[in-house]
Amino acid sequence: MLIETIKLLFERDLNRLKIEIESYKDESKIWLVAPNIANAAGNLCLHLIGNLNTYIGATLGGTNYVRNRELEFSLKNIPQKELIKKIEETITVVNESLNSITQEEIEAEYPILVLAEKTSTAFFLVHLTTHLAYHLGQINYHRRLLDNA
Repeated sequence: MLIETIKLLFERDLNRLKIEIESYKDESKIWLVAPNIANAAGNLCLHLIGNLNTYIGATLGGTNYVRNRELEFSLKNIPQKELIKKIEETITVVNESLNSITQEEIEAEYPILVLAEKTSTAFFLVHLTTHLAYHLGQINYHRRLLDNA
């Protein structure tokens, strides 16, 4: 039951991420950093893609994804269409990885230490959904504040 809920939340919010990125009227504003705003929406999008491909795709799904977290925050001016494609690919990776996970794996300790303490895979997946939602909200505000400026 929990895994089905988590899958629905990831799919819902990754589709919302796609809509947010598609909704920028001026594609260049995706990469705008204004005073008191630490990250551009494009970099937050890349960060979410890297995060989910690492902690769900590679760790739980066995993909060959190799994360470069530094680039998630330093790359700029990736075309809007390419970001959308990366989000769509991430939706597929997350769905396929979570479709293959067993109840025993959900209840087991998450395979790598990411947070301050060891957690169950279930806890860590819930953490990842809230992390996605947090940055999705930041992207929404970024778009509404800076795309109309």
